[in-house]
Parts: sequence; structure tokens; C-alpha cells
Amino acid sequence: MSNRVVEGRMVTPKRLAELVEGEKPLEAESIEDADRDCPECNGNVISVGYMPSVTEFVTAYKCQDCEWAETDRD
Repeated sequence: MSNRVVEGRMVTPKRLAELVEGEKPLEAESIEDADRDCPECNGNVISVGYMPSVTEFVTAYKCQDCEWAETDRD
């Protein structure tokens, strides 16, 4: 699993998913570059796929520099 720096803190894939979701996921995939810039600060956006429940898979996008985040369920 790859760790990344997000808002000045090193995070694991599960912690990144928790930052976006608000609670710990059951499972999380590796963090990847999202090939897009943050709409708020033009910072680098990363993504992580995770399972918040046994029946749902979500991809979250999070800026490494600011609080902006969204999921593919938005």
C-alpha cells in the first residue's frame, strides 16, 4: 500500500478514505494520482477506491494541499 502526504500529514489508503467518508472503510485500495487538478487551489488530486460497506465500492478524490474532496457517488 502506498502512503501519501495530504494536507501536511502522511496518510495510508484507509486513512485517506476515512478523511473523505467520515468513518473507517472496510477495505481500501492503493492511493493513485488522479490526473486532474483541484478546482479550489489547483493542487494535486489523488484518488483511492474503498468499501464503506460490504455492498458498496466508492472512488474518492482528495486534494493533497487543501480540504477539497469528492466521491464518484456525488
